[in-house]
Amino acid sequence: MVNGPSDGWHDVLVLSPEHFDEAIEAVMAVREQHTVVLNLHRMPPDVAQRAADFVCGGVHALDGHQQRIGDTVFVLTPASVNLNRINATERTQD
Repeated sequence: MVNGPSDGWHDVLVLSPEHFDEAIEAVMAVREQHTVVLNLHRMPPDVAQRAADFVCGGVHALDGHQQRIGDTVFVLTPASVNLNRINATERTQD
C-alpha cells in the first residue's frame, strides 16, 4: 500500500487486479483515505462481479463513496471526498 508524507495532495491509486484477493487492496486504500480507480477487466466476469460487490460493500461500510464509470471500472473514495457525476447534457445547460 502507498504510504507517504501528507503534503496536502490527495493520492489517487489505479488498481487492475487479476485475482479476487488483490481487489481487497482497494478497500484498504480507501480506509487509508486514498481515492481508487478500480478496473476489473483482467478478471473473469463472474469473479469481477463478486469482487465489485465485495469492494463496494467494504467502501460503503467505511462510509465512502463508489461510482461505476464503465462496465468494469469503478471510482472509490473515502467519506472526506465528494464524488459527483455530471452528464454531458447537464454541462451544456449551464
